Amino acid sequence: MSKSRIDLDDNVTTPVDAAAYDAWYDTPRGHWIGEREFRLAQRLLAPQPGETLLDVGCGTGWFTRRFAATGLHLTGLDPNAAWLDYARSRSTGTITWLKGDARRLPFPDGHFDRVVSIAALCFIDDEHTPLAEIVRVTRRRFAVGWLNRASLLYRQKAGRGAYVGARWHTAAEVRALFDDLPVRHLTIRSAVFLPGGGRLARTVEPLLPSGLPCGALLVAAGEVLRQG
Repeated sequence: MSKSRIDLDDNVTTPVDAAAYDAWYDTPRGHWIGEREFRLAQRLLAPQPGETLLDVGCGTGWFTRRFAATGLHLTGLDPNAAWLDYARSRSTGTITWLKGDARRLPFPDGHFDRVVSIAALCFIDDEHTPLAEIVRVTRRRFAVGWLNRASLLYRQKAGRGAYVGARWHTAAEVRALFDDLPVRHLTIRSAVFLPGGGRLARTVEPLLPSGLPCGALLVAAGEVLRQG
């Protein structure tokens, strides 16, 4: 997800470039949040080594690189050329980076075994169009993440820093986005219940079931129904 601003700590909001944004994931709080989100998406996708995976709205490629380390063939797509250049500089030749529009994915139907997108569609005006495109190019499973309006993070950060311009959804609203799409076994789970990432968060988070609809990140995952 391409973001031009981010909260570097709890009090300061400042413009950042791709390197500064990516470096946030190296901070204790950023790494903890990123790992919780990655693990939830990975568990719901259930990818197998050697499969192909598309990351829609990959930004600096932090999640893309994490998935590539699990033995998948990765493609990262984002509209921000500068952030893609940074992503290339941080990765090996095993990941393909493409500049593109999530509303018109440049791939045939069912091209990727799995497709993932982490909190990127909520920055696109018409979320349903890129969601339909994700379903179209998925052969097996997809996992798409949204910012959760029924979360502590929403109360703390909505309209600030990296979240300026983002739309926040409840689990019911996310489910409704799939109503006319050819999917089955749709599951919605969440992660990052206490976004501060401190000692209490690290203690409580593993004890809470991902089925609770109040984590900062909602991830909807399912299978694609195909003819024949």
